[in-house]
Amino acid sequence: MTAALSLRGLGKDYGTRKAVGSLDLEVVRGECLGLLGPNGAGKTTTISMACGVVTPSRGTVAIGGIDLARDPHAAKAKLGLVPQELAIYDELSALQNLRYFGALYGLRGAALASKIDWALGAVGLSDRAVEPTKRYSGGMKRRLNLAAGLVHEPELLVLDEPTVGVDPQSRNHIFETVKALRAKGMTVVYTSHYMEEVEALCDRVAIMDGGAIVATGTIAELIAQHAGKGISVALAGKPDAIAAAMKAAAAHGTIDAADAVGRDGGLVGAVSSTLRIVPTAGLAPLLAAIEGAGATIARIESREANLETAFLKLTGKTLRDEAA
Repeated sequence: MTAALSLRGLGKDYGTRKAVGSLDLEVVRGECLGLLGPNGAGKTTTISMACGVVTPSRGTVAIGGIDLARDPHAAKAKLGLVPQELAIYDELSALQNLRYFGALYGLRGAALASKIDWALGAVGLSDRAVEPTKRYSGGMKRRLNLAAGLVHEPELLVLDEPTVGVDPQSRNHIFETVKALRAKGMTVVYTSHYMEEVEALCDRVAIMDGGAIVATGTIAELIAQHAGKGISVALAGKPDAIAAAMKAAAAHGTIDAADAVGRDGGLVGAVSSTLRIVPTAGLAPLLAAIEGAGATIARIESREANLETAFLKLTGKTLRDEAA
């Protein structure tokens, strides 16, 4: 079966800087693929090349088996892009916005009207269709942004941070819309800084770092291959001992977070801190390094392996921290 999206040797240079190296990726028809990576990993550049917004320095893109460079019109007709930045016109109503975007894809007359009705219903804006979008809330504008990418009912839908900066109600509505589209068989590429969305929606995940795809697989596969169980260690001691212990711990694992939680009343001038870390060479060397630095280990708790810990192991960063 022809892939919904096929990237072969795809890369982009900006002067002497390689934003994306030379990556290969196939998105199977009907699946939802999550694309994750810390800021600067090359996700947006990759999506922009895959959608024909940015010209690659090397490699090829095929959408539904059609080479994007050779026949951009036919390839893009199969594609719906929902960018992170809003791509709607505030002075126009939702209806007028969708008429414009639908016309760009060659829709006319009854076919256009039918697709607009479907898209507005899918994002829950049918009752606000004739209202100028400048009166919309941020979440409603985000939902209309999604409708603009859907109005021609594409084979492949690419969503770049579709729920960023919206209220919980609109975020949930967008989330449920994507779930419904996926259930209908639409192919989706989904980027997000909300790990729980990716875990709930995506059949497979591709993790990017440093302009390359460092791992692909189902969530279960990524956890099994890369996660490893993390631990939470509560430390106590003098401030300089805590600092030295954290530095020593970093040499024996990947630190998720280190949170100072206040003074330790049991010792004058002492502080306590909680360190969350994924050990790279076993627990014993990590604990010995912490104690050797002069800190006291007050408590140790195990943390269940999940997609977040796999992402941390592969990139050395947490997804939500990078979003912030």
